[in-house]
Amino acid sequence: MIPAAELRWRFSRSSGPGGQNVNTTDSRVKLLFDLAATPSLPLHLRARATQRLEARLVEGCLVIASSEHRSQWQNRVAAQRRLVALLQEAIKPPPPPR
Repeated sequence: MIPAAELRWRFSRSSGPGGQNVNTTDSRVKLLFDLAATPSLPLHLRARATQRLEARLVEGCLVIASSEHRSQWQNRVAAQRRLVALLQEAIKPPPPPR
């Protein structure tokens, strides 16, 4: 589990569905997780995840954007789920050699 203190959030206006509401609420969510400096992962898992996700890292941070829902809360939940899924996939042990 990733502590909430390690997650940084940014909000902006979404361009998705929502009618007039889309012009007044900041429902788009950008989640930033500092993978390079997190104490939540052991060093060997952090190195494995950094290597596998290096194409997605921006200055050592994993950035996940979510704007598919009309609600900021739902977009936050979606971004957190995506972060957990990405990290779980990135820290899996390598397949056994053939």
